[in-house]
Amino acid sequence: MKKTLMFFLVVVISALALIGCQTKTYEIALITDKGDIDDKSFNQGSWEGVKAFAEERGISHKYYRPAEVTDDAYLAAIDLAVKGGAKVIVTPGYLFTNAVNQAQKKHPTVKFIILDASPADAEGGTIESNVYSIFYKEEQAGFLAGYAAVHEGFRKLAFLGGMAVPAVKRFGLGFVFGAGFAAEELDIDKIQMEYFHSDGFAATPDIQAKAAGWYAAGTEVIFACGGSIGQSAMAAAEATEGKKVIGVDVNQKGDSPTVITSAMKGLGASVQYALGKYYDGKWDEIGGTSVSLGIDQGGVGLPDDFERFENFTQAQYNEIVAKLISGEVTIDVVSTQETVEEYIEYVENLHAKVNVIYHE
Repeated sequence: MKKTLMFFLVVVISALALIGCQTKTYEIALITDKGDIDDKSFNQGSWEGVKAFAEERGISHKYYRPAEVTDDAYLAAIDLAVKGGAKVIVTPGYLFTNAVNQAQKKHPTVKFIILDASPADAEGGTIESNVYSIFYKEEQAGFLAGYAAVHEGFRKLAFLGGMAVPAVKRFGLGFVFGAGFAAEELDIDKIQMEYFHSDGFAATPDIQAKAAGWYAAGTEVIFACGGSIGQSAMAAAEATEGKKVIGVDVNQKGDSPTVITSAMKGLGASVQYALGKYYDGKWDEIGGTSVSLGIDQGGVGLPDDFERFENFTQAQYNEIVAKLISGEVTIDVVSTQETVEEYIEYVENLHAKVNVIYHE
């Protein structure tokens, strides 16, 4: 009798546990872009915004990783999040353009926060009232990084970019322009700039070898721009005395002693802002709109930490930021080239003070 009762209790408890697992829902979801949630860059910065907001308000949250980098896989991950109870879905990255264009109509009651993209840019796309699109003026962050590097005393720079999506291109173009602008101020004849885009955002032995080769050939600092690619550049810098790295998206100072600064985007803050609008009943104020956040809105910038600079100062940074905000300094770059050849030609001729060597 006791054995029968014990068996019955075990069955009941197991059934209840299974039901509990099946009914667990998550109101806020994030779908990762290329890479994973711990890329110490774009995905992670966005997720940290979700996490901070959700934990402060006691809201369930979860991230989903697509099976592969395709529109269908992204849409499948979105569908899974909706099935799991998502009321708001954060999609960080340009590669979500097509998936969100479809999902916004397929799931009209779900709200979407898309970063670095707008579904309106898809072929035949629109931006519906359940979508809020956030862009960032990466060219400003890249400009500040290049400007700081040259004022610090570096003359041989490199841009190590991830996939040549618009946001990464804007970072790189701004970096070239900022280096050239500083060279004009300092009356420097030429800045040397190695320039490369990977076909993805992963840290790989090949990327590390490329960075190591540049350092060995005299490059002093690399702006590593593209998810986990930064880890490859940092590993190469750590293996070569005196070499430096500029991080991206978030403050990557803690990732390596070689990181002197980072070209940051206000990922976490802008995600929290949008989530706040939804949970405060003010989604109508942002739904169906697209915004581009710059230095004046806190959307981009360098971290407020200059201890790893020996020459570039907080005062110099504040001065150039003020000029950007006032419009005294403008960054004239375009990231809409239709072919690789057009892009290469544009980069190599962007600034007379910067000798860009583009590596295909």
